[in-house]
Amino acid sequence: MDGIKVLCVENRPEHMATLQCMLEGIGCEVTPATSAGEALDLLAKQPVDGVLLDDNLPCACGVTVRSQMKTLRPDIPVFLFAGVSSQTRCMVRFFDAYLRRREQIEDTQEGLDKEA
Repeated sequence: MDGIKVLCVENRPEHMATLQCMLEGIGCEVTPATSAGEALDLLAKQPVDGVLLDDNLPCACGVTVRSQMKTLRPDIPVFLFAGVSSQTRCMVRFFDAYLRRREQIEDTQEGLDKEA
């Protein structure tokens, strides 16, 4: 996983800190974003290998943000990072992968390895 650049989009500081620690712990380079607008701006300007996208951003629908990201970078894998809910079950089909909030770091690493 060394050197894989991940754009991590999460608006809650405590979740971002956990994600960043986990991803950096397996060798990823993390670019944090706390909003959809910031994430889209960073995606347009910085090279990243994948996106880990929170499903619950303020004023933004995850599927819409994913579509905007794919317009900018059709090749980029976008992972949905969410809890389990009926809404999530409807959304997963639009994403390259789905990582549940409660998954262990090994599962996160495995998902990233498959896309790298």
